[in-house]
Amino acid sequence: MNLLERESTAMFHTYKRLPLEVDHGKGVYLYTADGKKYLDMFAGLAVNALGYSHPRIVAAIGEQVGRYIHLSNYFPQEPQIRLAEMLRTYSGYKKVFLANSGTESIEGAIKLARKWGAGKGKTEIIAFSNAFHGRTMGALSLMDRPKYLEGYGPFLPNCRVVEFNNTGELRKNVSGRTAAVLLESIQGEGGINPVTPEFAEEITNLQKSSGFLVIADEIQSGIGRTGKFFGFQHFTLSPDIIVIAKPIGGGLPLGAIIGGPKVADVFEPGVHGTTFGGNPVACAAGIAVLDEITEHGLIDNARLMGEILFSGLRGLQKEFPNLVKEVRGFGLMAGMELNREGEGIVAALRDDGILINCTNTNVLRFLPPLIIEKPHVETTLESLRKAFRSL
Repeated sequence: MNLLERESTAMFHTYKRLPLEVDHGKGVYLYTADGKKYLDMFAGLAVNALGYSHPRIVAAIGEQVGRYIHLSNYFPQEPQIRLAEMLRTYSGYKKVFLANSGTESIEGAIKLARKWGAGKGKTEIIAFSNAFHGRTMGALSLMDRPKYLEGYGPFLPNCRVVEFNNTGELRKNVSGRTAAVLLESIQGEGGINPVTPEFAEEITNLQKSSGFLVIADEIQSGIGRTGKFFGFQHFTLSPDIIVIAKPIGGGLPLGAIIGGPKVADVFEPGVHGTTFGGNPVACAAGIAVLDEITEHGLIDNARLMGEILFSGLRGLQKEFPNLVKEVRGFGLMAGMELNREGEGIVAALRDDGILINCTNTNVLRFLPPLIIEKPHVETTLESLRKAFRSL
């Protein structure tokens, strides 16, 4: 049996797998067992910011494995503390909690907001339509897409979903009971939809007048992907809590909650925790990721390569106006909305040796490694042009 056949026997059928058996990865490329080479333009869904087998990450992991792989969180651990110190420095925020994933970090942020609001009569959390915050019950309670929700209710009380980018609806729903507003400034799974400047400004105004917390979901858009350290920095937003994951672990499971002054002292020993969160090997990889991104100008590279990518995508929009509806995003977080379903285009590029992703049925999503270079972008654009012409 091949891998797909073995999987169907042994595992729950939760993933729609690509028909590729990957043998190894190097740089921006994946290599399959049959010897084919693929340019990966979605990088493990934004996880592999430094591509595959990056020597700095490999070395950091190897060194930490030789020291210890796991300690109970009863012990202070230098890799955890160092990573937290770096995140404080780069964010300008006060405190860090290390978790295993994005969805677990969202859960922790919900708890942090509820704990903060408990003595103030603030128990309600507002999120927005078309968002994606994870697959655990707390995250699902703050989402509205039937695909993810059907069959899993009932969900958490005092959670509501308001139409994204609708300032009037937001005003109607905010009250003295609002503890927090949870926002992806650039919706990833939802189709690379940025918040409008007007909506961002309204959130900030209501944050000041109503006294709620703003939680920024930076799981996909954080750590340099958009040409800034955080995606919300493109807008007039001042979050009280930032949630990160995906790229921070260099491919290992790692997430974090980063808290500002309002919430810095809310958690106390025993009220929140995790067995594996802040795993020292993952933290060592995270330190390597941050060092490499900041020392080698990869945030600037994301911005510059993003300019080339967006220029090319918009050129294709003009060339194929009946096929391409809109191009959106920032830096190396790009979405091209089509006037048809996108899986056929994804398959055509895969046949041409390039891996992209389709989300929300008709949005081609580009999340390449931050180490991407101009020839990689140009190759992708030319393959996309060829696929469009074939239609």
